[in-house]
Amino acid sequence: MGICISKASPEIHDIDYGHEHVIYYQQTISDHRIGSLHTHQGSKGFNQDAAILYQDYGMENGAFGGVFDGHGRNGQIVSKFVRNRLPSLIINQRNSTITKGKTVIEQDDEVDSKDFHIWKDACFSAFKVMDKEIKLMEHLDFSCSGTTAVIVIKQGEDLVIANLGDSRAILGTIAENGIMAVQLTTDLKPSVPSEGERIRRSNGRVMALKEEPHIDRVWLPHHDSPGLAMSRAFGDFVLKSHGIIAVPDVTYHRLTPNDQFLVLASDGVWDVLSNNTVASIVWGAESEESAAKAVVVAAIAAWKQKFPSSNRDDCTAICFFLQKTMQQELYNIPKEDLDM
Repeated sequence: MGICISKASPEIHDIDYGHEHVIYYQQTISDHRIGSLHTHQGSKGFNQDAAILYQDYGMENGAFGGVFDGHGRNGQIVSKFVRNRLPSLIINQRNSTITKGKTVIEQDDEVDSKDFHIWKDACFSAFKVMDKEIKLMEHLDFSCSGTTAVIVIKQGEDLVIANLGDSRAILGTIAENGIMAVQLTTDLKPSVPSEGERIRRSNGRVMALKEEPHIDRVWLPHHDSPGLAMSRAFGDFVLKSHGIIAVPDVTYHRLTPNDQFLVLASDGVWDVLSNNTVASIVWGAESEESAAKAVVVAAIAAWKQKFPSSNRDDCTAICFFLQKTMQQELYNIPKEDLDM
């Protein structure tokens, strides 16, 4: 099940996408592409990552990017299901909110876009519906399976960022010394004090394994399972009564002329590459079309170097570009000066 936008209607309608892990969708046929996607299966089994880059989402020159990192026995199923369904849920919730006029605009000195509050409410509503739809798939067991979700919606110069779990979004922006990465999301893990506190208040346990003392995991009150390494997710219904929630962290960013590109990626990338390294790889890529693959290839190499005896995680990245022309030449920034 996939999505498309009809020019006659602002709503998104379902179409058949197939079973690809990464999807680039354009509303109209065009030679211009705003970015690239790439994924590579790890050494743990099925590739459980899914991603979408949707061009002209919501408006002309709008965009939707999302990365979904599944886990558990049915992780590869739920990540694709969310990837295919969530964009339509969000925009239809947004359209419903506008039609009913039920959003109260709050004053916020840091957010000068009234539309942000409409999109924020739409994200909250759509994520809630999405989790319910997963639970209603009674022929599959998602009690200990789920997925992260990191999405960015671009509407004009406004970015709406919604995050669930430990996938991540960064912004590549021009600074005095070259390209600089700005992290747009917080990795929502049980090690974050406010996240861990919520889980413990719900009688969930937060504890690391002896062989992985640096990774806090979430466990049932009286059983040493399932050991979830994130604090928010779609699915994972066995832990929904113990502090795991499907409520996204939704934030806003107003674009400036210095903002060049966005990178969304699963934790298989961020576990081995820093934000600035990823930004430098994208900025130094041979083309915009090859940028996502360059990030994933670098992550695979870093896994082999840093953790040669470990099972490599799936690695997925989306790169989409915010300016019509990459400004590297305009700023005369040579590749060798990029901050690695």
